[in-house]
Amino acid sequence: MKNSEIVELLNKDLEGEHAAIIQYLAHGYAMGEGELACEIEAIAREEMRHLDWLAETVTELGGTPSFTRGKMRQGGKTVTAWMKNDVLAEEDAIKMYRDHISLIKDAKIKRLLERILSDEMSHHGDFVGFAKEAADEKMKDLRGVRNDRVTRVLDWGIEHEYTVVIQYLLHSYLAPNEEMRKEMQDQAINEMQHLGWLAEKMVSRGGHPHIEHTKIDSSKKAPKMLDADIKIEKQVAAAYDKAAKEIDDKKVKKLLTRIRDHELYHVKVFNDLKKTL
Repeated sequence: MKNSEIVELLNKDLEGEHAAIIQYLAHGYAMGEGELACEIEAIAREEMRHLDWLAETVTELGGTPSFTRGKMRQGGKTVTAWMKNDVLAEEDAIKMYRDHISLIKDAKIKRLLERILSDEMSHHGDFVGFAKEAADEKMKDLRGVRNDRVTRVLDWGIEHEYTVVIQYLLHSYLAPNEEMRKEMQDQAINEMQHLGWLAEKMVSRGGHPHIEHTKIDSSKKAPKMLDADIKIEKQVAAAYDKAAKEIDDKKVKKLLTRIRDHELYHVKVFNDLKKTL
C-alpha cells in the first residue's frame, strides 16, 4: 500500500476522532457539573490524544492532516438517548479501525491503530454503562433556549475558539521546527480551555451552545501561518474587550476579560515565533 493510500485511511480515522471529540464535549457540557459529565469529558480527551497520534503519523508519511469533521450522531431529547448515540459512535469507530488494521501492512501503524482500537472498545463499554446510569437517575438536558445579548456573545466566542483550536493544531503539524510546534499546540490547548469555559457559562445561563467553527487558515508556510494567527488573535482580543465593556453580567465580563488577556498573550508568542524563522 502506498503512503498516499495509508494517509487517506488515517485521515478518515482522524475525521472520526474529530467528530467524537465534539459530540462527547457537547454532551458533557449540556449535562452541567457532575461526575458523569467529567467522565465523558475525560473520554473526549482520550479521543484528542488519538487525533494527535494520527495527525503526527499522517505528517510523517508526507501527508497533511485532515481537520474535516466526520459524521456526528446528534439528536435525542434525553441524556440516555445521547449516551446511546455515543455507543453507536464507538461502534462506528471500532468497525473502521478494524477495517483499516486489516488493510494496512506497516507494522508500526498497525500497532498504533490496534492501540486506539483498544481504547474505543473500552469507551463503548463506558457509554453502555452511562446510558443505564442516565436512565436510572432520569438525567436531563440542562440547556435552555435563552437568546439574549450575552448568550449570543458566548456563542460567538465558542465558534471562534473552536476555529482556532483546529487552526493552531493544523499549523503545529506543519510547523518547520519543534519550538513552533510546541507553542502552537500549547495555545491550541489554551483555546480549548476557553471553549469549555464559554460553553459551560452558556449552559449555566440557560443557553444552548452551538459548537461549530468558521473557515480555518490552511497556509503551509510558517510565516503565512503566523501572520494569519496574529491577525485573528488581534481581531478577537478587540472583540472580547468590546463585549466585556458592554455586558453588565459581572461574571461574564470577568471571563471575557480573562480570555482577552490570553489572546493578547498569544499575539506576543506568535510574534516571537516569527523571529525564529
